Amino acid sequence: MISARGLGRRFGSKRVLRDLDLEVRSGELLLVTGPNGSGKSTLLALMAGLLAPTEGEIEVDLPRGRIGYLAHEALVYKELTALENLDLYGRLYHVPERRETIGALLERFGLWESRHQRVGSFSRGMQQRLALCRVLLHGPELLLLDEPYSGLDASARTLVDDVLAESGGSRTLVVASHEPEHVRPLATQALALA
Repeated sequence: MISARGLGRRFGSKRVLRDLDLEVRSGELLLVTGPNGSGKSTLLALMAGLLAPTEGEIEVDLPRGRIGYLAHEALVYKELTALENLDLYGRLYHVPERRETIGALLERFGLWESRHQRVGSFSRGMQQRLALCRVLLHGPELLLLDEPYSGLDASARTLVDDVLAESGGSRTLVVASHEPEHVRPLATQALALA
């Protein structure tokens, strides 16, 4: 599903990734660890097709519409409500039974009561939960999750654990995390960036 050979990425004179080879097959979970600045977020952005490599190559054997990408930023519109955000994304991805799917996600992630509030009034944790709803909305085959536990309380962290466990084998996952203890039991392979 994901194949990289000699992958590298520079930002000006700064080299973030160098000579990286990896293979992630369908249904696997790749755990990516490393200190800040080691290239975790850059690698996920390359996999999502949001950055181009400056060296080597990367292939993701899926159309972009089948990828769910959670970045450091929630990538939701703060002037819209939670419901309006998910409805917009649902329309963009042509989600069948959009309203039912949105309702189920908002309920599951504890946002149903806040569905008519503008996202700009949400706490960091609420925005992260809404971002997770956005990522899961269109039933992607590949989930790219960059620090999915960031800003979440204990109950929401358990929800992320559940999503990862439920996805085992049915989806391909790449999870970059400073908290690998959550993900390691489910990982089929790990990549430590220096």
